[in-house]
Amino acid sequence: MIAIDWGTSSFRAYRLDAAGAVIEQRSAAAGLLACQGAFETVLAQQVAGWDDRAIVMAGMIGSRSGWLEVPYVDCPAGEAEIAAGLREVNAPSLPGRTVWIAPGVVHRPPQAPPEVMRGEETQVLGLREALAGDGPHWVCLPGTHSKWVLVEGGRMRSVRTAMTGELYALLRRQSLLGALMPDAIDEDIDDEPAFAQGVAASAGAGGLLNQLFGVRTQGLFGELPPPQAPSYLSGLLVGHELRGVLPSGVGVAHLVGGDALTRRYARALDLLGVTALRHGEALSAQGLHRLAAVRGLLD
Repeated sequence: MIAIDWGTSSFRAYRLDAAGAVIEQRSAAAGLLACQGAFETVLAQQVAGWDDRAIVMAGMIGSRSGWLEVPYVDCPAGEAEIAAGLREVNAPSLPGRTVWIAPGVVHRPPQAPPEVMRGEETQVLGLREALAGDGPHWVCLPGTHSKWVLVEGGRMRSVRTAMTGELYALLRRQSLLGALMPDAIDEDIDDEPAFAQGVAASAGAGGLLNQLFGVRTQGLFGELPPPQAPSYLSGLLVGHELRGVLPSGVGVAHLVGGDALTRRYARALDLLGVTALRHGEALSAQGLHRLAAVRGLLD
């Protein structure tokens, strides 16, 4: 089968063998924003030469701005519920193929706004073996909008979102804090002591809004040199994310994502006394293979 992770700005395709192992993969700058109205054409181009019958996709391709809006599946959701929510799309330019889109997952906590994710749920499903047993298991998918998923008994019980990455970018580029961080500073600089200092500061008095202003005042009085400020700010935000999401007593958390970002989150978790288990970001292919198997698309 072919597994597709199709997001707002990215397209990744994986050709899988019968056991779900990746035998070939392709990527392109063909996210939703770049191919509105031409999804079928782009898909046909990207999978040219692959003759697999079943194509299963996940991500924002199933959103309101995608090819077909696929309804969310409510938590608690496991592979059976998500597989049942798969929707087939019509693709005449791919004769002999069946093209499916996976649903996202919605958590409706009492007296709080809904929480949603699209695409991340397939990565969580790809962790099936690592999340064996009843749990609870905490899974973090850090990024622009970090997702925290609580898994118990093989089902996703809850979802929490933290806009940590987006807030960091806004503060770094469009706030008075950014004025203390010259443009010449590499955004990828990772100053470990400054990051750890920021994580520790997140436990202090005043709350996040007050502590953010402290980034400025420490810079004014020479207590936080400009090259260290981005890492300190990152640590402060990540520290607040972890303290706000994880209940006390959690001993282990699973991290799914790119190497640099999961390494940074692992350091923050370690400072809070939580063991981090890091996993690669290409788990969506295994999750989609599992959904296809449960739905009977591989027969």
